[in-house]
Amino acid sequence: MSGTLLAGTFIVAQPAPTEAAANMTPTYEVKFVLDQDVLNADGAPTSELNRAFALPSKPQKIAIEYFDTNNQKLNEEGWNVRLRKKENKTKYEMTYKKRYAIENGDIDAALTQANKDGFDANDTNYDAEVDWGYGKQTLSLSNDKDSKAPDTSASLPSAKKALELVVDNIPGKLENWKSSGWGKDRLKNSRVYGPITASKYEGSWNGLDIDVEVWPIRKASGEGTEPVIEISFKADTYSDASDNRDKLMQALQDKGWLVPQDSLKTQLVLDRY
Repeated sequence: MSGTLLAGTFIVAQPAPTEAAANMTPTYEVKFVLDQDVLNADGAPTSELNRAFALPSKPQKIAIEYFDTNNQKLNEEGWNVRLRKKENKTKYEMTYKKRYAIENGDIDAALTQANKDGFDANDTNYDAEVDWGYGKQTLSLSNDKDSKAPDTSASLPSAKKALELVVDNIPGKLENWKSSGWGKDRLKNSRVYGPITASKYEGSWNGLDIDVEVWPIRKASGEGTEPVIEISFKADTYSDASDNRDKLMQALQDKGWLVPQDSLKTQLVLDRY
């Protein structure tokens, strides 16, 4: 510590205030739920949907499962842990995602809360994205890891091996979320929710890259599955997301394909498995 003596008074120099880190800058993903009538009897998109969005005839298969305790302590704190394996890929993909509700369209407020929790512009381990559905927006902060898989099939490891993978790769923010080791302890005591084998069709519309995903999710009765169909696109800016969201929503409404509700795929899996 340094100081200066002036007229018999010792003045201590104060350290310069540390400037707070800026909020993260998100990208955007617009998602809508489609009516089950867009699928044919085989569970694949109808020819009309294929033409509208230039979908391929053959989808990519993706095996997906989530991990949480029986009483969903991770989800209760806004955390989701997912493991997936894509067809024709040689990696298991792990995603650790923290979600913040966006109230009344105030994205900045959600980003500021995330900043207070340690997710700021200096954090390069997490990607910020605003998930924008039919009626609500959610800020998602994702940390992605991967691990080598033995083959290119859409198949997951045993439940024991899968749990070892997600525990071994847990990021620090989740590991010590509420206290030292809190997240790791919860994850060690988690179980598998799923798995689901989804079909992903990559198409295009109005110059946008469009994805259509079909998730066969267990029915609430526990018997059989029902398809959850989601169409989505990504955008780098709010204005692009907003403009194209309006256009896509109108096109889907005109066709009678839009379901006026938000997509809740993850929550459905946690509720039904």
